[in-house]
Amino acid sequence: MKPFQYLLLAYLFFGNIPPTLSQDVFAVQGLCIAAPQPGSLDEFIDFAKKELAPNGINTLVLRVDYRYEYDSRPELRGENALSKEQVKKLVSGCKEVGIEIIPQVNLLGHQSWHSKATKLLELYPEFDETPNIKLPENYEWPNEDGLYCKSYCPLHPDVHEVVFDLVDEIVEVFEAKAFHAGMDEVFYLAHEDCPRCHGRDPAKLFADEVRKIRNHLAQNKIRLWIWGDRLIDGAETGIGMWEASMNNTARAIDMIPKDVVISDWHYERADPTPAYFATKGFDVVACPWRIPEVAKKQVEMMADFKANSIKKMADRYLGVMHTYWSSAERFMEAYKDPSHTLDEKGRSPVLTFRAMTAAIQEKEKN
Repeated sequence: MKPFQYLLLAYLFFGNIPPTLSQDVFAVQGLCIAAPQPGSLDEFIDFAKKELAPNGINTLVLRVDYRYEYDSRPELRGENALSKEQVKKLVSGCKEVGIEIIPQVNLLGHQSWHSKATKLLELYPEFDETPNIKLPENYEWPNEDGLYCKSYCPLHPDVHEVVFDLVDEIVEVFEAKAFHAGMDEVFYLAHEDCPRCHGRDPAKLFADEVRKIRNHLAQNKIRLWIWGDRLIDGAETGIGMWEASMNNTARAIDMIPKDVVISDWHYERADPTPAYFATKGFDVVACPWRIPEVAKKQVEMMADFKANSIKKMADRYLGVMHTYWSSAERFMEAYKDPSHTLDEKGRSPVLTFRAMTAAIQEKEKN
């Protein structure tokens, strides 16, 4: 049997054993969400104090990207950017209620969305891994180019000088102890269009980029977080091309430093891949999105893993983090709407968040 099959059997065997955990179920009880717009900053701080913290949320991964008024690279300021003073107000408000903010700027992948490039590739098109693939006027998936999101070329000699300016500034203004680099759904890597990357090992390219970012952050004792999909073999596990890798990056899991925190997102099932990351030596956080039952099962799974592991392994199961892929404003609106219900497919990110926090609170009672 292969290692991943052993993990599946272990989870099936231990899955019904009731956990015996302390009052603090998880070190990380998180929410990943877009940074609020300036006009709703006060509302968001109030929401964090009155709703997030009382429901156990202690970690906010805030997707900032180019929505900050960068001084180091003012050309990369996006629309509705937060000022330094506004960020400080947000940080202070969250600290008051014990919420740690981990800022995110997408690195490597997600340098475009549908028909629009991010500020980085818009202003520095020379960084594009696939310059010959043009963004269509009307985006559709699937498409002949295999275009989902563009990547920057990790071997371009000037790219890190630019992106590390952003990273350093955003970490400093958020007074952060950790930084989330994204790095999920990187479909363009070692592409034939790229004169630097073509023909190279995608796993090594990916691992080298993780290591470069990690080492840069470590100089200031900042810990790197990334999404975990590129480190899972999509064919071996059957998980496929979105929540796992089908472009030969999975072997990078054995090439990157073990102090990187893995955000292991699975949205249709509670796949037991946190055990895979933990046995490889990584701290891991399970991440749901829009199906309440999946969130409940992920809480149960992570609690089971912790309860049935020796301390060295148990400590690696950091917890759970809900992911929300629209604006903070839309999340707050739906959260406060008493008529909000599941859609026709039984999905709701907000109700999934509520299911996750309720499941954690239930564990804390038992």
